[in-house]
Amino acid sequence: MRNTGAFTGMAFAGLIIGFAMFFIGLYNAPFELNVKGYYIAVILLISYSAIGVQKVTRDNAEDNEILAEQDARWNIQG
Repeated sequence: MRNTGAFTGMAFAGLIIGFAMFFIGLYNAPFELNVKGYYIAVILLISYSAIGVQKVTRDNAEDNEILAEQDARWNIQG
């Protein structure tokens, strides 16, 4: 594993606390229900996008490492 359990736990705790604070603030806001729904949709889209960007960035870095290893093997064998 690349990350410790404490680091993973802190990441999830930060996500949960952030969502809780957002929803508590939104619940107490004097907006109409349709505006609150818009804000909920936006926060979910932002969260999904952030997770997607992180995954794509990590996968691209891992792919570059794999390609570099394959190139090194071909240069040794060739």
